[in-house]
Amino acid sequence: MTGSELLQLVRRGPVRRETVEPARAVEYPSSLVSEAYGERDLWLRRALLIGDAIAVALAMVLASQAQRRSGDLGFIGLGLLTIPGWLVLFRMYGLYASDVKKLSHTSVDDVPPAFHALVVGTLLLWGYYKLIPVPQLELAEVFVFAVSAFSLVVLLRTFARRLATRALGPERVLLVGDGDASRLLSRKLRAHPEYNAIAVGVLTSHGPEDHGVPILGDVRYADFDAVVDEHDVERVVISHVAHDETTMLELVRRCKRLGVKVNILPQLFDAMGTSVVLDHVEGVTVLGLNPPVLARTARMEKRALDVILAGVLLVLSAPLLLVIAFTIKLTSRGPALFRQQRVGKGGRTFEVFKFRTMVADAESMTAELFKHSEDPNWLKLDRDPRVTGIGRVLRLSSLDETPQLINVLKGDMSLVGPRPLQASENDVIGGWGRTRLDLTPGVTGLWQVLGRTSIPFEEMVKLDYQYVTNWSLWTDIRLILQTVPAVLRKRGAN
Repeated sequence: MTGSELLQLVRRGPVRRETVEPARAVEYPSSLVSEAYGERDLWLRRALLIGDAIAVALAMVLASQAQRRSGDLGFIGLGLLTIPGWLVLFRMYGLYASDVKKLSHTSVDDVPPAFHALVVGTLLLWGYYKLIPVPQLELAEVFVFAVSAFSLVVLLRTFARRLATRALGPERVLLVGDGDASRLLSRKLRAHPEYNAIAVGVLTSHGPEDHGVPILGDVRYADFDAVVDEHDVERVVISHVAHDETTMLELVRRCKRLGVKVNILPQLFDAMGTSVVLDHVEGVTVLGLNPPVLARTARMEKRALDVILAGVLLVLSAPLLLVIAFTIKLTSRGPALFRQQRVGKGGRTFEVFKFRTMVADAESMTAELFKHSEDPNWLKLDRDPRVTGIGRVLRLSSLDETPQLINVLKGDMSLVGPRPLQASENDVIGGWGRTRLDLTPGVTGLWQVLGRTSIPFEEMVKLDYQYVTNWSLWTDIRLILQTVPAVLRKRGAN
């Protein structure tokens, strides 16, 4: 569906309904644009607004402590008067609209726009205090305010989202259309409760196919309005693969009239990542993808992040690593470290380091165990008999991966990147999937954050492709931040 078609829809008014007739009459609002958000979005926006206001106010009070102005109520009061301006600034940076547009938005995604907004806002605050008849802001106050405001905004936004989710429950999503994309999205929503969304059903012409959710109607969508009303649908996700442009336009129009949020799964679903941007040429919508370039400066940034963080983590964790190595030696025969050849950047092999979690002769048992593997492309067992007692603990906590920080310092691996595969696993990947070798393999990455062994091999290759083709420094930082809760949840730990 193009921007020009949407423009034509607005110009010519309501579309005739010969294509898709509702099962029962539904009263549409008189305007295409609703005057208010739905209950969920309304309360979430209010919670975020209140959280941001409290964060700025507390940061203002903390800043006054830097120069011992805590008793100067005039100074603090004049600062609190700027809170409405801060909320307007946050709104300009889209900090209250992203949850409405996106299914997977979290407080981590707020970090870049919140940081940028606070930099601009702090400069404006400094200018504001220069213009009013009170002592100007000192450098220490500016620094304390900026740091505390940023920390408090992210923290209180996280709390506000959790509070809203607990009070309102998960968002109710209706899937519309056939194809693998709808089935895949249904499975991902079930596997990731942190998205706070639940698929209530699907409208599809392929009744016998397993979408993992109830089938609520057929591809003609004659009962679309009734289904939305009956199941309290808050968001509709439409698969572009199964529809012509006329049907897509009609479905989007219906969603708008019913006040339901809309997301579209495009045909390039597997290839496009989070770096896609919307552009337009005279009303024609154009999707912009990342250029196929990873500049020298970008590689230097990535390497600097690897060396600094890996070095710090190794120093801080050294006592724990020594205890783990000593425990492994005490509880089973064999070396504490396990070394294995893996395929790295450009197809070059390297030796990966891990803490040994299996019995000493585990490699000789692989061929026999492969007969019972849940995945034909790699060895995946519900309970691997080769894993030792301490090895099971190390795997569930992901501590067995920590020696890979040495690989990072050597340059064989990166903190974030595609999963390093064995040669036998790498050999089954062909075509566009080979682009996963364009970047250095990582200790963590999309596969590790989103579910590890709970994600099939073919899907892992797609995730690696998305990572390589959409790389940015913020992507790496975001995945590092998401690794900690992913490890704590233990999802997909084998």
